[in-house]
Amino acid sequence: MLEYKQVVAGYSQPVIGPVSFRIEAGEVVGLSGPNGIGKSTLFRVLSGEARLFSGGIHRQPGLRLAHHRQEPVRSQENPLTGSDLLAVNRAPAPPREHRLTPLLGWRIDQLSGGQLQLLELWCALNGPAELVLLDEPTHHLDHEAHEQLACLLAEARAGRRAVLIVSHEPAFCRRVCSRQIDLGAVTAAREP
Repeated sequence: MLEYKQVVAGYSQPVIGPVSFRIEAGEVVGLSGPNGIGKSTLFRVLSGEARLFSGGIHRQPGLRLAHHRQEPVRSQENPLTGSDLLAVNRAPAPPREHRLTPLLGWRIDQLSGGQLQLLELWCALNGPAELVLLDEPTHHLDHEAHEQLACLLAEARAGRRAVLIVSHEPAFCRRVCSRQIDLGAVTAAREP
């Protein structure tokens, strides 16, 4: 589905690399490592927000991506409701008993950080994307929302959707990921 081959990426200069890995349909892969190592940069190079210095990234033709960012965007100039956000992301409404359902009529700029985070995660994991990039998905989430996210990730795996996660919560990653890549070990292996 997606393969990084000896990728060296960064901004004005390289931040990370060379890194090689691949992700297949039905996998939930966690990227771990210390702060500043370049985990999020590996996501941003896909969207063109970071620079690819060398190596290559190969995608399955026509692959649809969703990128959930660490901090949700709250636009007050064009406030959307929760239902509007679902429509923009082409995601179905959650079941009636889901904790998000009462929030669908609210403006997203009036939701708490955790409520907006969970709503955006719902959109990313239930929209049309075959590969979902989640940058710190547990940020702002309470225990109950952690559980709901774990269920969403299990459903994504069962539905053959691929998910790539950057997280600072090792216990959560061990629980939800089919495998993990320690970028700290990759970096240490290339240093003299």
